[in-house]
Order: sequence, then structure tokens, then C-alpha cells
Amino acid sequence: MTRILALAGAALALAGGGTRPAADPGVTSDKVVIGGTVPLSGLASAFGSVGPGAKAYFAYVNARGGVNGRQIDYRYYDDGYDPTKTVLLTRQLVQQDRVFAIFNTVGTDNNIAIRSYLNESKVPQLFVGDGSSELQQPRKYPWTMGFLPSYRGEGAVYGRILVKTRKHARIAVIYENTDLGDDLVAGLQGAIKGKGPRIVAKQSYEFTDPDISSQIAILKRSAADTLMIFATPKFAIQSFSTAHKLGWRPRVYVSSISIEPGIMAICKAIAPELTRGALSIAFVKNPDDPIWDKDPATKLYRTIMRRYDPSGRETDVYNWYGMTVAWTMVETLKKAGRSLTRDGLLRAAQSLDLRGNPFLLPGIRLKTSKTLYFPIRQVFLYRYDNKQWVRASKLLDARA
Repeated sequence: MTRILALAGAALALAGGGTRPAADPGVTSDKVVIGGTVPLSGLASAFGSVGPGAKAYFAYVNARGGVNGRQIDYRYYDDGYDPTKTVLLTRQLVQQDRVFAIFNTVGTDNNIAIRSYLNESKVPQLFVGDGSSELQQPRKYPWTMGFLPSYRGEGAVYGRILVKTRKHARIAVIYENTDLGDDLVAGLQGAIKGKGPRIVAKQSYEFTDPDISSQIAILKRSAADTLMIFATPKFAIQSFSTAHKLGWRPRVYVSSISIEPGIMAICKAIAPELTRGALSIAFVKNPDDPIWDKDPATKLYRTIMRRYDPSGRETDVYNWYGMTVAWTMVETLKKAGRSLTRDGLLRAAQSLDLRGNPFLLPGIRLKTSKTLYFPIRQVFLYRYDNKQWVRASKLLDARA
């Protein structure tokens, strides 16, 4: 009997001994499938080009052999910035497209809506377009990591600048009634508390509001000399327009999600006296700025756009941002190694220390750990001169 059992065991070993454990979904010997959602349509469609920009960079990488012998198959769907659609499309990506990881999904509420599902399923949700403190909870949701600098940190940067340069500033704030706006306001308040500058008026708006003229009119009546526009592009444009019509001339700070050159060109055409001298933060190079014309990253970007996304606008910085985050994903896949697993990808994302991203401003480093999930924690202050955004500071700490 012992001999029979031994022979049977040997037969089973021979039948299955050469096989490997089943690979994680989305991974084969020559391909890795990743996906996400972006707003190609709807109220936040200005952000949509982060998808095509990332895909173009992956196409460039694939043409040079891919990552560890695998081609990157990146699939993105249009969710119209609607969290309900984000949930449905993300489930489609995971259950039907069988993606290895979710990547580059845009929006705070959109990412929060899919976070529990992806963490329960142990699907990496990496380098998403968000900087809210609510989304970044590594102990509770270890599979979810953003890419943007902290919104609280951004608000704190503006506050610290005011404390140094305009101690008696009277501040009015227009902000979106979401984690985006709440975090920016909280960072600003924390930085100025008891140090001179004061918030004298705040007005929120809903993302679905058609117009915010009444809020801007209320803020003007506060006699504030400084206006914080913590808003997405549509409402940033409305803020400049309404303040101009009301004859209000505050010093303006604009949240970094709304400073794309095309958006600022619209604002300048409407309210040039307000856009001149406006301040914001930046962490990526601007391909529209002549200062970067001879930079190798700009030449690479234009080559990739013309070859792999010829219908896209080279002047659209959101395309550039898409490549910035795609470069980071490529480096993380490399770090995860040839034996690619979801666990391994997460470990790689949790231990980044990257200085060579060509699309970031010089000196900015991407660094993470198991408890630090904001890869970008350094920025520069920039001032708009009605032609370009011009650097106005040394490298600044972007933590709250």
C-alpha cells in the first residue's frame, strides 16, 4: 500500500510539478493590463486628457520593449466625473477586462467610491488623480495611493507665503464643497492661525451648481484684499469673470488643479488685471513655456504626442501630467520585477525613491513608504505674468 501511495504521489507531482501558481489577473508572460476612468466628457472634461497622455507614454515604452518583457495594455473609460459611473466602469475593468491594477483614475469622490471595493479585492489603486487626506489612509486602505501633492499641504503653502509676505492680508475663499475644497481651506487655516493673515469670508459651491456669481458677490462685500480660488476649472473661470464684472481687485491665488495654460488664457482674456500676478504652486514642467524648449523632456513629450497621440494638443499640460504619472507607473512596474504580482506591485509602490522623472520640475523627488502615501511632497510657487507661469520661489515643503 505504501508503495502504491508513493507511486500515486509521484505521478501527481510529475503531472503538476512543473506548473506555476495561477498568475494574478491581467498578467501574462508578455502583457500586463491596467485600467482606470477619466472624465472625457462632462463638467470636468478638461482633466480628461490625462488618459490619452498616459496611454501615449505607455505606447512609447512598449515600442522599446515594454517593462520586463511585457507590453503595457492601458484601458481607460469615460466616467464623465460621475462617481456612480466610476463604480460601474471600475467593476467592468476588474471583472470583465480583468485588469492587474487600477491606475490614474481622476477625482476625489470618484476614487473614494471605488476604494472599499478595490481594497477588499486586493486590487492596486495606484497614482490616482487626487490629493485629499480622506483618500490617503494607508493603514485602513493600503491598496489605494494618490499622486497629486496633498491638498492640505497646498493650502498650507499659500498660508505660509502670506505669513511671510502679507501679515495683514484679509482673505476671502471660494471653495468646492468636497474634500478638495475642505482640505485646501483646512491647510490654509492651519498655516495662518494666530500669525496675522485672517480669513474674513468663505463661500462654498456644489460641483453641480450652474453659476457661482452670488458667492463671489458676497465675498467682495467682505472687503477682502486676497482671494483664494479653490475650484475646478469651470468655476475658476467664473470666479475671475465675476470679480472682474464687480470691479473687485484682490490678489488672487489659484488652486493648482486649475492653472493649465489654456484655462489661464481664458481667464486672462476675461480679467487680465486679476490674472496678472496670480499665484499658485507647480510640480511639473510646462511644455508651453519657452524656458523648457530645449529640455530633453519637452523634446521627448512632443515626439511621443506626434507619434502616439497626434490628435491631442501638445499645449495641454494635462497630457503632460498623464505622461508624468505614466512614467511613475512604469518605474514601479520595473521595481516590482519580472515575477509580477499584485502584492509585489503594492510593495514596490510603497518603497519608491525616484529622482529622475523628466516631466517633474528639477529637484522634486517621488518618495513613499508604508505610511507615507503622498509621493510628491515638494513644490514651487509660481506667478502668472499674463504670458506664462514664472517660478517665484525655491523648492517648498508641500506638507501641512
